[in-house]
Amino acid sequence: MQRYPRNMTGYGPTPPKADWPAGAKIAISLVLNYEEGGENCLLHGDAASEGFLSDIPGAAPWPGMRHWNMESIYDYGARAGFWRLHRLFTSRDLPVTIFGVASALARSPEQVGAMQSAGWEIASHGLKWVEHRDMPEEEERAAIAEAIRLHTEVTGAAPRGWYTGRCSTNTVRLVAETGGFDWISDTYDDDLPHWMEIGDRDQLILPYTLEANDMRFATAPGWVTGRDFEDYLKDAFDVLYAEGDAGAPKMLSIGLHCRLVGRPGKIAGLMRFLDHAMAHDGVWFATRAQIAQHWATHHPHQRHARPSQMDRESFVAKFGGIYEHSPWVAEAAHALELGPAHDSAAGLAHAMARAFRRGSAEARMQVLRAHPDLAGKLAAAKRLTAESTAEQSSAGLDALTDAERASFQNLNTEYVAKHGFPFIIAVRDNTKDSILSAFQTRIANDSATEFATACAQVERIAALRLTDMLP
Repeated sequence: MQRYPRNMTGYGPTPPKADWPAGAKIAISLVLNYEEGGENCLLHGDAASEGFLSDIPGAAPWPGMRHWNMESIYDYGARAGFWRLHRLFTSRDLPVTIFGVASALARSPEQVGAMQSAGWEIASHGLKWVEHRDMPEEEERAAIAEAIRLHTEVTGAAPRGWYTGRCSTNTVRLVAETGGFDWISDTYDDDLPHWMEIGDRDQLILPYTLEANDMRFATAPGWVTGRDFEDYLKDAFDVLYAEGDAGAPKMLSIGLHCRLVGRPGKIAGLMRFLDHAMAHDGVWFATRAQIAQHWATHHPHQRHARPSQMDRESFVAKFGGIYEHSPWVAEAAHALELGPAHDSAAGLAHAMARAFRRGSAEARMQVLRAHPDLAGKLAAAKRLTAESTAEQSSAGLDALTDAERASFQNLNTEYVAKHGFPFIIAVRDNTKDSILSAFQTRIANDSATEFATACAQVERIAALRLTDMLP
C-alpha cells in the first residue's frame, strides 16, 4: 500500500464560485511583510548575518560576523520604507494584512502602533525571520508557541493568521495543530482558499504568492524597475478580473516588503498598479482575515470518506462491486499509489481502470463474463445486482415490448456464441434504440475488437457508478 500526500487536483476544472461580497469580480489581498529586526543577526543570537532578500547582489551569510550593510538595508525598511507604505495605504483607505515576525514587532513599537491605528490585520510571520528547513520538529513547535506568546504580548491579541515563509515540511501541520488559526498561508497552490484536513482539524488555507511579490527585486530572474513590478501586477489583475467577469472570481495576493518596495524607485510601480485596480468596479480589497471569514461562511468544509485513507478491508467492502462481481479490481487498486487525486469519482475510476488493465486477459475476460445479458433471463428473474438493475432500468430495458425483448434475447444468444462473453455497453450513456443499434453493429466485429470494446465499456460503467458515490 502506497500513499502520495500531495494534492495536485484541487478544485479541478470547476472551481467553486467565490461569491465575494457585493458580487466582486476579484479579491485583492495586500500583504506587507514586517521582518526588520527579526532577520538573522548576531545581535539576535544567530550564528551568522542575514543573506536573503536585500539589494546586495549575491549576498551570503557571514558566519560569526555582523554584516553592517545588510543590517542597514533592513533598518531602512523600518525607518523609511514602512512609513512610505503606511502613507500610501492609509491615504487610499486600503486594508492591509501584516505578516509580522514577532521578534521584529517587539523591536518596532511605533510601527505596531501605526498598524493598529490604521486597523490593519497583524498576522504572525513566525518568531524570527530565519530558515526552518532543517529545524527539528520539537524545536519548531516550541518556536511557534513562543511566536504566539510574544505576538500576543506585543500586540495585545493572539494572531489568527499565520505565514512562516521559510518553512519546513512540518510547518503547516504544526501550526494547524495549535488549533488557534483561522487561516494559514504557507502554500502557493491555488488562486482560491481551500481546506486541509489535518487530524481532526479542518484548516483553512489562503495560498500566498512568490511571483506577484516584490521579493523579485532581490532575486533572479526578477524586477529591475518599478515598472517591471507594475506590469506584472497589472497583467495578473487583468487576467483574474476577466475570469471574475466571466463568472469565476479569484483572489490576488500581492506580497510586499518594507525594505524593497518601500524604496522610492520601486513604490512608483505599486502606486500606478493601485491606480489601475482602483479604477475598476467590482474589486474587493480585503484583509486575509476578511477573506477567510467569507470563505468559512460561504464555503464551509464538508468531510467525506476518502478512498485514499481507507484500509484495505473498508475499501474493498465499499468499492468491490464497482466492477461486476470482481472485487480483485478493488483489491489491486487499493495497492496502487493512491492520494488526494483519487478521492474523487474521476480519480478513483482512473485508479480502478489501471488495476483492471493490469489484470491478465483471462482475468479481464472473467469480468466481462460476470456482466449480465441486457434484458436477459437474470433481469426477468430480478437477480441482477442493484447497480445493474438501476442501469438497465435507466434505458428502459425493464419495459420492453415482447418483440423488443425477443430481439434482445436473440442478439444476446448470437453475440455470446460468437464472442464468448455478453454484450456490454454503458447503458446510462444510451437509449433503448441506440443500445439496440450498437448491438446490431458490434455483433459483426471480430472477437479481439469486441474484447477491447467491452473492456472500455466496463471501465465506463465503473466510472459512472463511482459518480453516484464520490464527489
